[in-house]
Amino acid sequence: QVQLVESGGSLVQPGGSLRLSCAASGTIFSINNMGWYRQAPGKERELVARISIDGSTAYADSVKGRFTISGDNAKKTQFLQMNSLKPEDTAVYYCNANLRERWFDVARPYWGQGTRVTVSS
Repeated sequence: QVQLVESGGSLVQPGGSLRLSCAASGTIFSINNMGWYRQAPGKERELVARISIDGSTAYADSVKGRFTISGDNAKKTQFLQMNSLKPEDTAVYYCNANLRERWFDVARPYWGQGTRVTVSS
């Protein structure tokens, strides 16, 4: 059974920084890409950042220049460094991984339980 476990969410003041972590465990043959999504109250879940197996990254326009995604494919972990946080970054952040459990499986998405980030003075 694949599990994604996030950590690092907290209350932080505007302008502050946080680092989120996500570790994948269980039977995993390969990971195509990993990413972070967030869902604010009353809003749909949205992509924040994604990192692919080749190291290429993509970011939502709202976080470009402030957030940095990184990962260690061998350790099946990823991180999201969030700087210059704004109140509008307040949300539950979810770790996502598109992976294959076994060599013959089709890659499909898996989700963590979420970690809450609150940006407020």
